[in-house]
Amino acid sequence: MASARIRYFVIKEDKSAGYTGFVDAANKWMLPGILNCPVCKATWGGGFSYPCVDLTPVAALADFEKARPEPIEEYERLCELIRPLLPPGARLQPGSEFGPSIGKAQGRFGSFVMNYSWILMVQREALEKLQAESLRGLKGCRVQVRFRQRNSPELFELEILPMGRLHRDCLPPDYQPPCSRCGRGFVPLPDDFLLDATTLPRDMDLFRLEDFSQVIVCTKRFADASKRLGLDGVVFQPLPVK
Repeated sequence: MASARIRYFVIKEDKSAGYTGFVDAANKWMLPGILNCPVCKATWGGGFSYPCVDLTPVAALADFEKARPEPIEEYERLCELIRPLLPPGARLQPGSEFGPSIGKAQGRFGSFVMNYSWILMVQREALEKLQAESLRGLKGCRVQVRFRQRNSPELFELEILPMGRLHRDCLPPDYQPPCSRCGRGFVPLPDDFLLDATTLPRDMDLFRLEDFSQVIVCTKRFADASKRLGLDGVVFQPLPVK
C-alpha cells in the first residue's frame, strides 16, 4: 500500500526549459574499479559520488588519481584507507568518486543543473534559498570549472547519499541479487519505479537509490520548496511507495 504520509519524487532534467548550459567535469579523486572479481569474474566500476569528501588526509593520494581496474584485494585495501572520511550512511563501490568536480562549462544555466541523471548541481543563490528552508541532508561542494563566458554562475554539486531501494515487485522475475564479493548487479533500470518503504530514510529530503545510483529521489518537502522558490532546470515525477 502506498504511503499516505510521505510522497517521493524522482528528479529529472527539464529538457523543455531551453537552457544550453553544460558542465564537462570530473571529481578530483576516485577509487579504482575491480579487475576480474574472484566470484563473478566481472571487471567493472562506476560507483557513488561524494563531492564534499576531502581525501587530502590520505598519505598515498596518487592511488586515487587515476581511473583503472585493480584486483579486489587492492580495491578493498584502498576502501579501508578512506572509509573514516566518509559521511554517515555513505557506501562505497568500485569507481566511487570524491572531492570537487574540476573541468569546464559553458552556456545558460537554470537554478538546477543536471547534465547527467546521476549528478545534480545547483547555483549558489538557489542552494542558499533551499538551505534556508531547513531541508534535511542538503550539502554541496563548489564546482571548480572554467567558463567561456562572462558573468558565469557559481555552481555547487550536491552530495546525495545512497539511502533507498526499489521494491522487489518492480524487478524482473528472474532477478538475481548482487555479487556476494564485489556487489555488482545485473538488473537493467525498470520502466516503472516502486519504492520499498522499509528502505527509505526518514531524516533525508534528498537521496539516491542504493541499487540504481542514477536515480535521484526527493521528498515532497524538497519538491514543494523548489517550486515555491521558483527554482527551475528540473522536473519532479511522483514515485509510488509500497
